[in-house]
Amino acid sequence: MTKLKDPVRMATIGAPHGVKGEVRVKAFTADPMALGDYGPLSDAGGRTYTVAALRPAKTVLVVRFREIASREAAEAAAGTALYVDRSALPDDLEEDEFYHADLIGLAVRDEAGAEIGTVAAVQNFGGGDIVEVALSGRRTVMVPFTLAAIPEISLQGGFIRIDSVAAGLADTGGDERGEEDGAGDEGGAGDEGGR
Repeated sequence: MTKLKDPVRMATIGAPHGVKGEVRVKAFTADPMALGDYGPLSDAGGRTYTVAALRPAKTVLVVRFREIASREAAEAAAGTALYVDRSALPDDLEEDEFYHADLIGLAVRDEAGAEIGTVAAVQNFGGGDIVEVALSGRRTVMVPFTLAAIPEISLQGGFIRIDSVAAGLADTGGDERGEEDGAGDEGGAGDEGGR
């Protein structure tokens, strides 16, 4: 059992599927069917999981891992996050594609260049990618991962720039919802995403 040096979350094991150890898996890769192409996956404790077979099933994959041979083992594995080392991922992304893991921790600047927070996570609840931004005061807000809301990403510069209006952060004088905006749960850094 070896812990990864630079882990990138690729998937999460869900509920068992059947009685022979298959599990439902939520993949965070651009192509979910390529989950097994990255080699063995590891959990946070360093245990490895090798994809023996997989097939699509609506919004998830049904996966048979060599290390999970029974329904009981599948039940025990439910909720396990699976990772690969960042070095296992290709670096030949398109211009507007980014690994979620590379975005986490970047500074967030507004249109005037003022730093307003940092990227805490990249989420996807089914309607597209959302960047979770930790603002000062430990408050978080959710910003759509679109070109309108996030017109600039500079990995080399260490920041993303948001458009406050398109991101829904501009004070338009309307209601007082600002303090209640989006406290999200911690999510994984998936494979690659694009805008």
